[in-house]
Amino acid sequence: MPDDDYSPPRELLHNVSLGGLAFVSTQTLPKGKTVKIRFPLLDKHRSLSGRVVWSRPVKQGFEIGLQFDDPDELYRLRMIEQICHIEHYRTEIAIIEGREITSEEAAQEWITRYAGEFPSLKQSDE
Repeated sequence: MPDDDYSPPRELLHNVSLGGLAFVSTQTLPKGKTVKIRFPLLDKHRSLSGRVVWSRPVKQGFEIGLQFDDPDELYRLRMIEQICHIEHYRTEIAIIEGREITSEEAAQEWITRYAGEFPSLKQSDE
């Protein structure tokens, strides 16, 4: 199957970091394969294309590491990461403080409290 045609079924996203993400798949993927990732809760029609940089067996199948080299894809990934942090914050507020807030309210609070700590996409020249 051509690289661009592979789109894994609803896999478990493990983490998002500067430049990539990891997820668990029921099947291994070869290093270098292009994979399209969708986040249906955010936008079911858009996808990000990443390249498999590693794969290792885990209890649930295989943990797959993707790298995003395209600056536009990387920017979109960082926006998704921020949305995930904001939704996590919203859930924590409901549990810890018993306060129900909208996604917009959570975004405003999270940005005020934590956006300054969120790593920049720009690599330092050090």
